[in-house]
Amino acid sequence: MIVFPFHEFWPFYLGFSVFVLFMLALDLGVFHRKAHEVSVREASVWTLVWVCLAGLFNLLLFFYVRWQWPDSPDLAKQLALEFLSGFVVEKSLAIDNVFVFAIVFSYFGIPKIYQHRVLFFGIIGALIFRAIFIALGSHLLAYKGVVIFFGILLVITGIKMLLSTGQMMEPERSWLMRGLKKVFRIDFSAQGKGFWVKKNGVYFVTRMFLALVFLELTDLLFAIDSVPAIFALTKEPLIVFTSNIFAILGLRSMYFMLAGVLDRFQYVKYGLAAVLIFVGLKMAWLNELFGGKFPITWSLLIICTLIGSSMVFSWLKFFAKRQ
Repeated sequence: MIVFPFHEFWPFYLGFSVFVLFMLALDLGVFHRKAHEVSVREASVWTLVWVCLAGLFNLLLFFYVRWQWPDSPDLAKQLALEFLSGFVVEKSLAIDNVFVFAIVFSYFGIPKIYQHRVLFFGIIGALIFRAIFIALGSHLLAYKGVVIFFGILLVITGIKMLLSTGQMMEPERSWLMRGLKKVFRIDFSAQGKGFWVKKNGVYFVTRMFLALVFLELTDLLFAIDSVPAIFALTKEPLIVFTSNIFAILGLRSMYFMLAGVLDRFQYVKYGLAAVLIFVGLKMAWLNELFGGKFPITWSLLIICTLIGSSMVFSWLKFFAKRQ
């Protein structure tokens, strides 16, 4: 049973979307009205702000459910834990996005003062595509065969990540880059924050535009994994939507906070791969094994252990090399 069906709670979905748009407008129009290089301190503060907002939302959700359904005291705890698990999974999987951001910005030579602008518009696109993915997933994943298919897909993705050699993405060799060169006139020498320039009456796209397209495409690919992963933890579209959005909103500040220490996360990919395998098994097998619902407290503990241990091993390895 869906606790928050869209046809009954659409005003909440609308209100939450308006809140997100307001926060984005506040971000770009007030705090980042002037282009500047985002410092680690500023990024850390914003990361904390988004995490606190997500926590506040989860707390309000808990009290609302407990007030609305007083005869079901365990429901509020269940939904709050599902939101927390979804947020942790999406936030963890976002580390892969951070690595891609660094590669794309480095390849296209995007100055640090303009990186926030590219990420801002990239996040807007990501929010739209995630909403579409979640809407489709809420219908498709109602069928058992589709759930098993995506579960197997997550397991395969996790295994491939475990076995990958760690070869870096090379934008110049991608089919996307070749396609963009055929479709657009590109001015690699253009400076400034614009996504296109006009020369002699002809429009050219800039490196900023190319970087934005690359970021949007990679997020689409990541969404194929991350959205089903959250649906493995909860069947509530509202929780999938809100936890996903909160995690994405904090992705920009997370990048600027971690950009200088990415080399210290050598083993995190193994933790992420293990998480994908676990949630894939949960979708395809474990839920049925536990009578339709694998305990959410166990899920949260397993996910935090996998991610946390991979981060600890990464830091130990990094400091061991320095000695």
